[in-house]
Parts: sequence; structure tokens; C-alpha cells
Amino acid sequence: MNPADDEVPAGIHAQAVSEWFAAYVPQAAGPLRFELIAGGHSNLTYRVHCGDGSSVVLRRPPLGHVLATAHDMGREHKIISGVGQTDVPVPRAIALCADETVNEAPFYVMSYEAGAVLHSADESALVPDSERVPLSRRVADVLAELHAIEPDDVGLGDLGRREDYLGRQLRRWKRQWEQSKTRELPIMDDIAAELEARKPEQIGSAIVHGDYRLGNMISGGGDIVAVLDWELCTLGDPMADVGYLMNNWVSPDELSAGSSAPTQAGGFASRSEMLDTYADASGRDLSQVDYYRAFSYWRLAAISEGVLNRYLRGAMADAEDTDTDQFRENVDFLSTSAAERLAVR
Repeated sequence: MNPADDEVPAGIHAQAVSEWFAAYVPQAAGPLRFELIAGGHSNLTYRVHCGDGSSVVLRRPPLGHVLATAHDMGREHKIISGVGQTDVPVPRAIALCADETVNEAPFYVMSYEAGAVLHSADESALVPDSERVPLSRRVADVLAELHAIEPDDVGLGDLGRREDYLGRQLRRWKRQWEQSKTRELPIMDDIAAELEARKPEQIGSAIVHGDYRLGNMISGGGDIVAVLDWELCTLGDPMADVGYLMNNWVSPDELSAGSSAPTQAGGFASRSEMLDTYADASGRDLSQVDYYRAFSYWRLAAISEGVLNRYLRGAMADAEDTDTDQFRENVDFLSTSAAERLAVR
């Protein structure tokens, strides 16, 4: 059967991609069938079903124009190749296609890992009670393991500048906000000024994931099978990952941005227990964690506004089925949450 004869999701030129697979991923025997994996609002992720019943995963940038430095497939492939040399669980990097004539954009292929991705409380409610605290501790421990890696040892020493992480991030996301905002929201500018004024001294540097949360992991049996979505990864201040994780570690009686957070199902370790686990494993001082939580809320508001912009331009594969009002409400919630952590009025 010709792969082009199947119903092919947007973003895949089945015949050309299948021919490239035959040359560079020969273990993925055809015919190939492509399935868009739901849940991503940035890079597009596809499960590639192979003729022998096995699967691999293909990642490519979103449809339409994107910011020049965003969605770099070669960079993301390099990161999982490097981190894959350590004990931090990641999918195995298989191949990279930089030739845009194949699929109109670069893409890379990685191993398919079976397990659950816990995007919401509905999904994590299916996790056995006995596995929730062990999984919580594993989330904190893996983050400490990531931050303990010396980037030079895994070929990632040139991933980014190590110093002044917060300064670089504040400049980057202020610029992104200006380029992709869909309305005026003065509180975002007020928060940016306050974050700059209160910026703490960076203590050490590490590989920073940039989007470290349960929804970006495959889990099972109280363990992490693989950490996913490395497109925001860089070098810098590891406390940024800690603040971001704490914002996503929502208790059952708290509100969350957008759909419910997975930990709202209950039975997971508390924020304070997560911080204690990470501190014990990393030896880091966590006294400034509230600043990093505010920074993470503000940064995610800027990212979410950029995603909203792409949906409004029809540049995302599932644009017709997406409630853009939900994105606006998320940005409002995130900016307000950042202001509350900083006591900005």
C-alpha cells in the first residue's frame, strides 16, 4: 500500500518522508502510517506506525512561519542525543533530516516509548495510589540528575551561554511578547520590570529543560520512562526549572491554567516535599524559589500568547478545534499569578 493513499495528517508528505525513512531509518520498515499525537501546541509530534507493527516518533516544527530561533530540530536532536548518554531517561535519537525539500521543514526521528503522559487530573487519576508518591520523588530526583550533568561531558557545552540566564530570558521573552502579542496587557510589562529589578544572583549553571512537568514525561509503574519536549532547553540557572515545576505541581484545592493539572487528582507529594527531595538530591539553596515561580508564570504567559497568535493565523494543525478564548484566559491567569508572587498591583 502506498503511504500517500492513507489519510495523512497535515505536516507530513508521506511519499517523500517514506523514501527518506527507507534510506536513513531502514529499521522502520514500510509501509508507514503517520498519526498526529495530540497534546502539543508547539512542535508537531507524530507516531509513525511501521509495517512490522513497531513504531517510532517524528518531530517537526509547527506549520507556518515561526520566530527565527524557535523550533530548531537539529538543536533538539542534539540535546536528546547528549542527554541520552546519561541516566536521565529520554527517547533514543535515531536520525535527523535537515533537507527541507523532503517535508518542507527539518524533522528528526526518535524512539517510541510506551507509557502514560499525564496531561491532566483525569489521566493521573488512573495512576495507582501506591505509585503517585514514588513518581513524585522520581520527578524531583530526575530533575536533580539533569542539573548535575556537566554539559561539556555530553557534547552540549555550546548549547548556550551559562551566565546571566535570567537576563537573557527576560530579554528573549519580552521580545517574543512584543512580536506575538494579540492585545495590549500592561501587567506583562509591569511584571517584566519587577523581575529585572529583583533578579537574584545566579549560583552555578546547568542544563535547563525549560518545560519540565508531568505532561512532558512518559511514566509508568511509579517511574519516568522518558522526559520529552526539549525545544526550550538551554544552559543557565537550574532554579528556573524548579520554579516552573512548582507552578505545575498543583494541589487538589488550587486553580490551574487551562485544563486541570495532573497533580490535582491528589495523592502526589506536596510542593514542600518535592522541594525537600530536590534540595536533598542537588544540595541547592531554594530560598529564592518564589521569584523563579513568578518568572515562570510570566514566561509561560508570553509563550502561551505566542501559541495563541499561531492559532489565530491558522498555523497549527488543530486550529479549527481549539478554543482561542481559553488561551486568552490562560494568559490572563498566568500574568495575574506572576504578579501575585511578586506582589505587583
